[in-house]
Amino acid sequence: MSQKLKDMAKTVRQDTIKMLAEAGSGHSAGSLGMADVMTALYFQVLKHNPKKPLWDGRDRLVLSNGHIVPVRYACMARAGYFPVKSLMTLRKFGSKLQGHPSYHDMPALESSTGSLGQGVGVAVGMALAAKLDKKKHFVYCVTSDGEHDEGSTWEAINAAHKYKLDNLIFIFDRNKIQISGKTEKVWPLEPLKEKYLAFGWQVYEIDGHDFNQIIRTIDKAKKAKGKPKVIIAKVVPGKDVSFMEGKYEWHGKAPNKEEAEKALRELQ
Repeated sequence: MSQKLKDMAKTVRQDTIKMLAEAGSGHSAGSLGMADVMTALYFQVLKHNPKKPLWDGRDRLVLSNGHIVPVRYACMARAGYFPVKSLMTLRKFGSKLQGHPSYHDMPALESSTGSLGQGVGVAVGMALAAKLDKKKHFVYCVTSDGEHDEGSTWEAINAAHKYKLDNLIFIFDRNKIQISGKTEKVWPLEPLKEKYLAFGWQVYEIDGHDFNQIIRTIDKAKKAKGKPKVIIAKVVPGKDVSFMEGKYEWHGKAPNKEEAEKALRELQ
């Protein structure tokens, strides 16, 4: 299974590069960095049905750092939500594939996100509603470094603790960059694990490129009771494209034709 997931993640990264190059704009580094986590979610973890995307029993996935939605679109297309050829309409007028998730255009995205710091609150609300309605699904929220600069994020984290939302699992995209530079220089988050622990959360730390760790840790988090859970996934922004890896300059930049061709050669 791990090899199949690795092969799919490579395909997803290739799709992402092609989409961004065709669009001429978008967010490369974070999308490539989270390709392994998103692949694991869509092809191993999530309870979902591409043919019935709003099936009531599905797990909910909120992409709070909505700017990395290209990698989500790639996973969704490969999972059968819509034709793969539609990926090339990213950011084009009239496309359902907006540059940030649009619930109006594609309800399977669960929530419109992109204004950083809002998606975490939405996810907490979804998890609380599920608890009140005695639903059995999980709410997953992919969240990023930069939005943890914001007070509203920590208010939502505190609310999740208050209501003991053990049906809520955050997956923290810990790539240590944001649009204006390295996170620890712009607005330091460390000691990050200790902060979440102080807010009453169950905390896990993983290599976000190791499928065994990703899947095993999510399984463990699902079984833990009484607390919300966060999985801090340490990832490399721009993963597997040498000239993008670790560079914050690629946070909000798309490759041009030549750069895309070079990236795709490296991803063969």
